[in-house]
Amino acid sequence: MLNPRLDLLTDYPFTRLRALLDAEPLPAGLTPINLSIGEPQHPMPGFVTEFLTRDLSSLSRYPTPNGTPQLRAACAAWLKRRYALPEGLIDPERQIVALNGSREGLYMIAGVVVPEKKGPKNERPLVLMPNPFYQTYVAAAVTAGAEPYFVAATPENGFLPDFAGLPADVLARTALVYLCSPANPQGTVASLDYLTRLIELARQYDFVIAFDECYAEIYDQVPPPGGLEAALRLSGGKASDDALKNVVVFHSLSKRSSMPGLRSGFCAGDARITQAFIKLRNYGCAGLMMPVAEASAALWQDERHVEENRALYRQKFDMAQNALGNRFGFFRPAGGFYLWLDVGDSEAAAKRLWRQAGIRSLPGLYLTRPENNGEKAGKPYLRLALVADLETTRLALQRIGNVLGG
Repeated sequence: MLNPRLDLLTDYPFTRLRALLDAEPLPAGLTPINLSIGEPQHPMPGFVTEFLTRDLSSLSRYPTPNGTPQLRAACAAWLKRRYALPEGLIDPERQIVALNGSREGLYMIAGVVVPEKKGPKNERPLVLMPNPFYQTYVAAAVTAGAEPYFVAATPENGFLPDFAGLPADVLARTALVYLCSPANPQGTVASLDYLTRLIELARQYDFVIAFDECYAEIYDQVPPPGGLEAALRLSGGKASDDALKNVVVFHSLSKRSSMPGLRSGFCAGDARITQAFIKLRNYGCAGLMMPVAEASAALWQDERHVEENRALYRQKFDMAQNALGNRFGFFRPAGGFYLWLDVGDSEAAAKRLWRQAGIRSLPGLYLTRPENNGEKAGKPYLRLALVADLETTRLALQRIGNVLGG
């Protein structure tokens, strides 16, 4: 007997994309370019190889469940530098959860914080998420026994979901809110005021916020503020046991360091939540391999490769602005590495690009649900991940402009 809640999960976006495109013929003589998936393809930092290969004897032993003290210390120190956090706000031993990539943690956090009942009438708890959304949020909500609730992120609200505008009875049932900033797919950055108001709302209605900050180090001009920074503002800048109440953040080396195959990230925040999270992971998850933990610590301690990475993305957005700047509702995102183009009918546009230009893209329709204005949030849009090298990106943008603009 299968878990009946799994019936609430629709086909995964890339399963739908294969069904849409794989039977379509490719144009003769064109090398296909895949812009559908957010898999960074920049060269990995050269020093990583040394850490991954210098001592493989540790592979004959089980790794420790929560990384190494050196890794946890490196993560906490990076948070302190990046968000100007005071000493003592993050205890590496109690408030850092080492993860096999942030995706694992974003999925598991629902199992940590979603109660059996939440609403005033003991209704099923709700898990709120932006619409468009990252598919892992939905799976996390469903398998934790909650009901996913989609909050539209459209041009009318600056692509930022209006959680505060939801009815009181919805907020009373809410156990968990997911927020990605910079947003996938629109690249919108939530302001410090927005983040602060959301934390105030979470404390008023007693729900947890999972700040998905995996794109936090890919930005155009201004470093995006983060959930810990906003919580600190509410505490008057002082570290205390309640300073991070209801707040956890997730970070990853996949995007920051162009290391998606390393599968390394972490969660940090409210000690009550992180301690429960560590306990759950001890039962069901593998620890990071020792070479991965050592390489990860070194990556969190180095900023040069991140700056070089960011510079490459800026060059690609320069190209995109020059190639597409006055078409398809183009806007230069404040963060992340996606274009979110208004093409009218995203499935039709994706098929045209594949048939005529060999460009694989993802219809925004596959990233949304129709609830709460989901059609408007996703159906007209096409997501393009600018993750390839500069020359491939230039060629892809030229093909896109020729096909969709013709």
